[in-house]
Amino acid sequence: MTTSLILFFSLCAVLVVLLSLVVILPWLRTRPAADNQLMAINVQVFGERIAELDADKAAGVIDDAHYQVQITELKRQLLDAQSVAESHTPVGIKGRAIVMIWIPILVAIAYLTTADRTPVYALWQAQDTVGQVADDLLTGKIDTPPEWATKDSAALITAMQTNVHHHAHDANRWMRLSELFMMLEAHPQALEALARANRLEPDNEEMALTYAQTSFFVNQGRMDTTTQHILTDILAKNPNHEGAMMMMIMGEARMGNYPQAKAWIARLRSSIVARSGDHSEALGSLDNLVKNINEQEATIAQGISVEIGLEPTLSGRIGSDDVLFVAISEQAGGAPFAVKRMAASELKGGKLSLRLSDMDAMMPSRTLSSARAAGTPLVVNARISATGNATAQSGDLAANPVVLDKQTEVALTISQVIP
Repeated sequence: MTTSLILFFSLCAVLVVLLSLVVILPWLRTRPAADNQLMAINVQVFGERIAELDADKAAGVIDDAHYQVQITELKRQLLDAQSVAESHTPVGIKGRAIVMIWIPILVAIAYLTTADRTPVYALWQAQDTVGQVADDLLTGKIDTPPEWATKDSAALITAMQTNVHHHAHDANRWMRLSELFMMLEAHPQALEALARANRLEPDNEEMALTYAQTSFFVNQGRMDTTTQHILTDILAKNPNHEGAMMMMIMGEARMGNYPQAKAWIARLRSSIVARSGDHSEALGSLDNLVKNINEQEATIAQGISVEIGLEPTLSGRIGSDDVLFVAISEQAGGAPFAVKRMAASELKGGKLSLRLSDMDAMMPSRTLSSARAAGTPLVVNARISATGNATAQSGDLAANPVVLDKQTEVALTISQVIP
């Protein structure tokens, strides 16, 4: 039995005994002296009242009938007081012992039978065996756990999580926990740990940048609002932070904001040139990046502009995790020539504008431009999926496909539910 288990049940036993004493404490108090004194007072008052009645009768204040009624009433009150005093008899030792024994037994039975306590015991076991190792890892005293501690990785992970929650205001522990989650490819948990670290130390530039970088790459190079806010804040404090500028370039380019991306490249170039030394390699990389962005702009300019609307009556059917698919495929069916997959929440206000081009091809040899050049009959589709499945399923929201001829602009309205 582990130390934690012994401590827990020892404290429980002490608490149960204390509660038992509270319950039977009134029984432990004996009150015969108080009761006898009260009865003596009652008898004294009774005698005084009788004497008063006798004096009133002798003086002719009251008649015999009234005298007898008052005497009878006084006797009745004295008998009632005596019966009440006798009813408060103390409980015997046997009764007290039964209560003191059964309360702990019933409490133990209730605790053990209301739920499965196996996970609790496993947590205590992990704390006793690898709790110190977890603390050393989270505080940086060691970089890798000893071999014996890795034999039960689940216990080590549990101990680390428990340790972090016991020191919830230590941002460094949250940072190291996020590294563990990243190693386990538990990306949502890693981002949550980094978010907590960032909230605890919002002025820590290194933590903020790590959070932004992790979020950026976990989201496959997409820059969400949180990441953009963090990078903007870093650049406001440190305008020449090259790492933050590089992430802004990649994020803006990924979102198709090419003018903003090139503006950040120009700013980064100025920062590099201002530093002493030979930076020709870095400048050459920026030149190649500008060239790639220009090529992407030209490719997208040759694509199709798609305006997507949503039937207002269907807005309540869209969940926070739903996925929007917009695709251009052959009219006869088959894999699309161009497809975009994004969060359905981007349909803000029921409208969304985007472009589909060769940049959105699933395969390099199967592009939108080649299909249009070959005169392949094409259609544009839009669908919202609750499961994120690439194939249509019952319950998905969809638009009527629009045939794509020579036009470069298409409008779709998601207005139906797939049966």
